[in-house]
Amino acid sequence: MVYPTTLEKLISFYKKLPSIGEKSAERLALATLDLDDELIADFSKNIILAKQKLLPCKICNNLTDKEICDICSNEARDKNLICVIEDYKSVFSFEKAGNYHGVYHVLNGLISPINNKGPEDINISGLVKRIKELDHPELILALKSSIEGETTTLYIKKIFENKNVTISRLSYGIPMGAEIDYLDILTLDKALEDRKKIS
Repeated sequence: MVYPTTLEKLISFYKKLPSIGEKSAERLALATLDLDDELIADFSKNIILAKQKLLPCKICNNLTDKEICDICSNEARDKNLICVIEDYKSVFSFEKAGNYHGVYHVLNGLISPINNKGPEDINISGLVKRIKELDHPELILALKSSIEGETTTLYIKKIFENKNVTISRLSYGIPMGAEIDYLDILTLDKALEDRKKIS
């Protein structure tokens, strides 16, 4: 079936979203056309606002619409317990589980020599700066079980050697190659509880 050019363009934009294939994009585009004008205007406005206002937290690099995110500014959180994650999507997964009371550090990527991504290309320098200001901190490395995740884990372990930093990682109940933000809450909660000390 050949759609009008304008509709084809709308479908092509939906296909740019993760996990949206041709059929889903078509359904979303056609459903969008059924929305009333006021709802479409609100939808468009909120997409633009989200893009403009959501920025990295100055401390942990998590997504926020404030200078400092709600987690970092929460005095009840344990600032000496830092969960190191690849991207901000994992923060939402841990927070949904609801049993973690430390803070986070978002790397925005993993070390990947094959993709020409080194330690300087991810947010490790921010982590080093945070650790210098803490007493007896613990890092929980919640990185995926892949070559990139293991490389990043080893690098972080190396730079904090002999620095009075406890380093643990999520337990190996997590399947190899699994993305943290796709894990179910019980698996994630158990992996956090059973974390293994590695340094």
